[in-house]
Amino acid sequence: MKSNLLLLAALFVALHSLGQTGQGELSLIPQPVSLQRLNGNFTLPANPVIETTPAGTGVAAYLSKKISTATGYSVTVKETLSSTTGTIQLKIVTDKSYKKEQYQLKADANGIVVTAADPAGLFYGVQTLLQLLPPAIESKTVITGSGWLIPAVNITDYPRFAWRGLMFDVSRHFFTKQEVKEFMDQMARYKFNLLHLHLTDDNGWRIEIKSYPRLTTVGAWNVQKTGTFNKFSSPTADEPRTYGGFFTQDDIRELVAYAKAQFINILPEIDIPGHSLAAIASYPELSCTPGTYQVNSGEPFMIWPPKGHFYGLLDNTLCPANDKVYVFLDKVFTEVAALFPFEYIHMGGDETARNFWEKNDQIKALMIKEKLKDLNEVQSYFVKKVEKIIESKGKKMIGWDEILDGGLAPNATVMSWRGIKGGIEATKLGHEVVMSPTTFAYLDYMQGDAALEPPVYATLRLKTAYEFNPVPDGIDEKLVKGGQANL
Repeated sequence: MKSNLLLLAALFVALHSLGQTGQGELSLIPQPVSLQRLNGNFTLPANPVIETTPAGTGVAAYLSKKISTATGYSVTVKETLSSTTGTIQLKIVTDKSYKKEQYQLKADANGIVVTAADPAGLFYGVQTLLQLLPPAIESKTVITGSGWLIPAVNITDYPRFAWRGLMFDVSRHFFTKQEVKEFMDQMARYKFNLLHLHLTDDNGWRIEIKSYPRLTTVGAWNVQKTGTFNKFSSPTADEPRTYGGFFTQDDIRELVAYAKAQFINILPEIDIPGHSLAAIASYPELSCTPGTYQVNSGEPFMIWPPKGHFYGLLDNTLCPANDKVYVFLDKVFTEVAALFPFEYIHMGGDETARNFWEKNDQIKALMIKEKLKDLNEVQSYFVKKVEKIIESKGKKMIGWDEILDGGLAPNATVMSWRGIKGGIEATKLGHEVVMSPTTFAYLDYMQGDAALEPPVYATLRLKTAYEFNPVPDGIDEKLVKGGQANL
């Protein structure tokens, strides 16, 4: 995971930076809007004092912990502001000239002042302050003998986009609650503010749904394999299905609270109607195709052609013609919506294999009844019903760009992953988009010479990631919510 941080940081240049002045020798990620390098330094005293206004106490406590952990210094936090030399001041001000999440950071030999009009801006100013300190400030243990110097600077900064996202796939491989927290810690360093949790897929269902307990007793577990994904031999009946895991609802509440403290929203994804093998293994009646199903352990189950529709070797889709599916989804989204405060729920919608639908009598009957002329319109029928379910929970729906096929749901936001074409098309229809293209922002690709890295089906060089512009020519920037990288 750590090897992907350079690409992560590169993405942020596109999401955040509007240019800079006077950069000098300093290296900050993301680059601030304006940076002046001044003469001198501020030396962190052995007993630092952080002064703040009441609205900044949470951010002050965060900074205090970071400083004391790495330096061993005893840090004092005061909810008053003075003019005492040698202090760090974190100020929330009422100033309409400040943009949302904007901050100003001034440092000289006498002290440091970070000013913002909202706590998020103050938090991001603190992240920049930490980058100005020696790298050892990120140590989890005390570093002795280090000179804790901060260069004298005058920085003004604010983001270009409100949505600065990273998708973390906890389904194909389960990451623990602690690992998700560590991922958020890295996000915060670079001012990302949206964690997209890919919670369900063919390889595991990762969130407790009390209405459907088999989703985690069955759907969260597969057989541990090593090697190249989609080329494993099929598991035998006696191989233990003990590899995986899931988040309880209390775990989710804990993660949401942890995210909130770092000004991160969590977007939950329930990937449907494709990528649903874990759900179907748990509840086979959700499929159009009767049979016995197992959570995928890496054995071949789909064919991904260079062009055209995906072809399933088995039916891993929820059945759009089965009323039980919509009852199931209504209950699932009821519980998901109650756990995540963020205004959106992601319904996936990508890589749906339709070859089993083509010959299914239920699907044929649905097409006649609803006057659907092709399978694109069948999927659109499904997506539109899902949007109504999600909206009934007080949430908005977002999905991968395949939800454009057959007609876009009325209020849907599109996340464009197959390049930027889908995002451009959605904006022309008046819909909001998040740009998340494989061509610039997929962190799990090879990043160097293919001869030196484990094989992945594509390469993404750092130089290319730095070229990412979420707003291509000719579209309305107001409809681009922001950008996102996926892991």
